[in-house]
Amino acid sequence: MRASELPKTEVVSKIKVDLESYLGEKMKLRANIGRCKIIEREGILEETHPNLFIVKVKEERERTRLVSYSYVDVLTKTVELTDPENGENIISWLPQ
Repeated sequence: MRASELPKTEVVSKIKVDLESYLGEKMKLRANIGRCKIIEREGILEETHPNLFIVKVKEERERTRLVSYSYVDVLTKTVELTDPENGENIISWLPQ
């Protein structure tokens, strides 16, 4: 069964399970924050929660910041997560 055939709640649960395997790993975030604004950052997946995940990102002047996104953001492509080494999508089974 493909991701497009699964109920949305099951797809979100599968995204959560897949991200849990990346805890402590580096990833690249590309987030569409609206009005044609896109933010790209690198960070480390710190925590996963039932409805969201938290990434620690480096800011200017060696500061770090915790940012959170929901699994639905990944599903709707508002947030894209890629491997910083090879540029491949972390959740590769989602339809483009």
